[in-house]
Amino acid sequence: MSQNYLKVKGLSKKFGNVVALNNFSLEVARGELVTLLGPSGCGKTTALRLVAGLERQDSGTIFLESRDLTLIPAHHRNMGMVFQAYSLFPNLTVAENVAFGLQMRKVDRSARIKKAHELLDLVGLDSQSARFPHQLSGGQQQRVALARALAFEPEILLLDEPLSALDAQVRSNLREEIRRLQLSLGTTTLFVTHDQEEAMSISDRVGVMNEGRLEQIDTPDDLYNHPKNVFIANFVGLMNQVSGTKTGKSVSVFGANLKVKNEVVTDGRVLVYIRPEFVELECTESDADAKVISRLFLGSVSQVICQLNDGTIVHSLLSSRMSAEFAPGIRVKIRVNEDEVLVSNG
Repeated sequence: MSQNYLKVKGLSKKFGNVVALNNFSLEVARGELVTLLGPSGCGKTTALRLVAGLERQDSGTIFLESRDLTLIPAHHRNMGMVFQAYSLFPNLTVAENVAFGLQMRKVDRSARIKKAHELLDLVGLDSQSARFPHQLSGGQQQRVALARALAFEPEILLLDEPLSALDAQVRSNLREEIRRLQLSLGTTTLFVTHDQEEAMSISDRVGVMNEGRLEQIDTPDDLYNHPKNVFIANFVGLMNQVSGTKTGKSVSVFGANLKVKNEVVTDGRVLVYIRPEFVELECTESDADAKVISRLFLGSVSQVICQLNDGTIVHSLLSSRMSAEFAPGIRVKIRVNEDEVLVSNG
């Protein structure tokens, strides 16, 4: 996939003395869904607003194909945006809300109403077209907002935390709906969220941001399995941090010598980062590393939480059948089923 449809280069933005975005660059392919993920205040929403034209960057450029959008105002960028707040017009029906943008573009009434009904059918709400926003649930209102953003066939769809105000089940269903629509329409989409599960489940690529910088952008699989640094390793998914001893290019932890992925730390005592699925447990009465303190049943898998002799908490992810023997109080030996790990000086 050629990453040259939306090209953002060197964007920087300050609000007073606060650096919101620091030399931010990103390329998005046509038809791709890219998510910007990161903690509050990392700059992800600022990046989205700069792309939309709702804020003006201090430096940097924004290109859509060969067009320079850097100085083009928001209403001339042909981008659809969906916010956390639904922002529907309370005095308009559902169909009228969806058709509103087309009305502003002087599309004739029959054409815009036809388009509104097509999109409402696509999001499963055509039967509600004559209702007003207050007569819909939160999830239904967000579907209307999505249909409205798609009505004028935007070149880029921008989604700013659109699901964060919804309850867990509705949020899960709607994110699947967004992905289905995005794939069926082929709309290039830039999505912003702080929810890791949301980002990893629907994106072609995920960019992790921290303090105004893009730390890493990759497929969800590569981001999880091959984080470039400790911040990403800790932010994306659950990560154990245990003590080990580094010598050269290997680290000793739980009696095993593992290869070190990164080359930025000195020898000696280090923190070793291990995913729960690579932590194996064996019941033992002697030479134990830890004691089981709880077991969380999660369906096909269970999370077994142990406490090391030094007080450190370690999580292991096992099949529920395998984890059944690890009741609270059981002493266990820990083995790491991984060849290469990230380490830091802590």
